[in-house]
Order: sequence, then C-alpha cells, then structure tokens
Amino acid sequence: MRRMDRRMTRRGAFTLLEVLMVVVIIGILAALVVPNFFGASEGAKEDLTRATITSGINGTLDLFRMHVGRYPTTDEGLAALMKAPDDPELAKKWRGPYIKEGAKLRDAWGNELRYESPGSYNQSTYDLSSAGKNGQFGDDDDVTNWERT
Repeated sequence: MRRMDRRMTRRGAFTLLEVLMVVVIIGILAALVVPNFFGASEGAKEDLTRATITSGINGTLDLFRMHVGRYPTTDEGLAALMKAPDDPELAKKWRGPYIKEGAKLRDAWGNELRYESPGSYNQSTYDLSSAGKNGQFGDDDDVTNWERT
C-alpha cells in the first residue's frame, strides 16, 4: 500500500512541461481572439453611431419640427433640442427638452455630430453626420444620414 500512496502524492502536481504547454496554448488563442475582438468593437461603434443618426436623433428632430413648425436652423444646431429658442413665439411652441443629455449628441467615439439645416444633401430636411473613427470629416469613414455617391 505504501507504493500506491507514493505514486498518488507524486502525481498530484503539474510538471513544468505541462504548465508551459498550457501557457503556449493560451498565448495562441489570445493572438487569434484579441484582434477579432477589437475589430468587432469598432464595427459596433459605427453601428451605434449610424443608429443614433438615422433613428435616435432623427425622431427628436421630427418631434421638434412638429411642435415648433420647422427643424432647428444650422445656427441653432442640435442644442435647440435641449434649450428653448430665444424667440418668444417659438418658445411658446417648444415642448422640450427633447434630449436631456448633451452626450447623446455625440457619436460613439465622443465627437460632436455635424448638423446642417436645410441640408446640402437633404435639402428639404437636414444633414446629420459623424466624422467617424478618425474624427475628420470628408473621408470614407464618415457616418451620414444621406447616401454617398
């Protein structure tokens, strides 16, 4: 019986080779998974920004227009959704704030959204866009509420 006891106690720990193999396997898995995870994160930020532009703020701007009779001007900007207009006649119609947090007027990267009304692309309504991941307007990573040609 003594022999069995010795074998069981000797075999109770992992060898250095086994530990190294596990570390190598974890390293290989991390090398494969981490780049995919960060790529998905950027895609999710773009999707969130697109949803904010096409659905989230879109609805509040339409509600503003229903109450006030027009979209906010370019000069008023998106701040008009949080603060009543200075014009007393328009202030009577305003039923806001339509958005309570200024953070909701930013894209997923923390940059301010660009608003123009009437828009250059949507001339009867407004243009709303994000500079995208790089924070610079006018390139391929911009997220907009109009179709690019």
